[in-house]
Amino acid sequence: MTDVTRAGNGRPPHHRLRSVTAGFRGWWERRHGHAPPTSDTDARPPLPEGRQAGPSEAVLPVVSGVTLMWRMRTTVKDQPGSLAALCTALAALRVDILSLQTHPLAEGTVDEFLLRAPEELSASEIGRAVAESGGTGTWIERGDAHDLVDAPTRILALATRTALDAAELPLALRQLLGRCTIRSLPATAPGSGRAQEGVPVEGALEDTVMRLRAPEGGVITVERPYLPFTPTEFARARALVELDARLGPRIPRSHDVLTLPEGNDITVRRADAGDLRAAKAMHERCSARTLTMRYHGPVGDADRYLKHLLSPRFGRTLAVQTASGRLVGLGHLLWDGDETEIALLVEDEWQRRGIGSELLRRLVEMAAETGCENVYVVTQSSNTGMVAAMRGLELPLDYQIEEGTLVITARLSEVGVVEAVEGRSKG
Repeated sequence: MTDVTRAGNGRPPHHRLRSVTAGFRGWWERRHGHAPPTSDTDARPPLPEGRQAGPSEAVLPVVSGVTLMWRMRTTVKDQPGSLAALCTALAALRVDILSLQTHPLAEGTVDEFLLRAPEELSASEIGRAVAESGGTGTWIERGDAHDLVDAPTRILALATRTALDAAELPLALRQLLGRCTIRSLPATAPGSGRAQEGVPVEGALEDTVMRLRAPEGGVITVERPYLPFTPTEFARARALVELDARLGPRIPRSHDVLTLPEGNDITVRRADAGDLRAAKAMHERCSARTLTMRYHGPVGDADRYLKHLLSPRFGRTLAVQTASGRLVGLGHLLWDGDETEIALLVEDEWQRRGIGSELLRRLVEMAAETGCENVYVVTQSSNTGMVAAMRGLELPLDYQIEEGTLVITARLSEVGVVEAVEGRSKG
């Protein structure tokens, strides 16, 4: 799975990348592991069995008037009074229930709450009260104002976004299902000719993993640590994927005309598989060094992955074309599981004119608008142009380098990233 995933993100599988080091593979595995987070994310898994019963000796906190929002899921027995006991326990802690959804299962009922609690009340205190009132398998994480939108309205909004742009499907699934990892695998592994393992038309649900038949015949896997998916969540996700399949490939057709410092006009627009021939022609005009900087592997393999890269199923692509219609640059924003990668390619003749920086700025802005917390680029340490472009964003950057392979991560989680990037571009 890892090899195919990397092929989908603009580079051939690891066993085909002779220039990618073992150190980088180790970095990739560490970055994509599903182990519990090492830092406090404000999310709480189920309490141990030994702490789910018994009297509480906790003293009610002093209420300051400041409140926090929490999303909570717990399972209660399907019998009269179970939900009432849980609500009574929350009320005793001065916790307000803003919304409630129920998911009946064979072994009980999964209840999803949106809570408003005093700032002094911790997640562990809420979880302890829920456990003492009969709740099991409890999960708590911080919520925000977006969670106040009722479920039908939120689902309709996600369906609308998906209908307008095929690249929105992974993002819509992530917003629908919360913190999870989503991977899109093509029907055939790029460059290998081997078919991927398929899934039934109706999909497959296995505890914390769901597998859905992708519209183009591949597989979409959704994985969430700790918290099992409910049949309701599975049905909603499957409905979004079916909508996407029925509508077929589509992208917004807007475009911007920009004037470069030397006076040439260029057009920046969304690209898709219809640009495959023009993209291959641009590859033929690029030098071997430019293609090696972009793909980090055998130059001859580059064309094999263009069709996959240009598919809106796996991300968004921006194309730059001249007034004559010649394609001279491509920028990819690739949904990489629970992370987002940016990759750029500018034809040699058009380099050092600001095209790469313009593509990078727009892709970062798009990533921030979709709620991404970080974006990263993978390049070679000798690629001073990419390093300068990333520094030009004036965002917090993290650098990791192992034997010539450089990974630069930009943190977008700070407030006002979109406005800041837009402001610098206009300045």
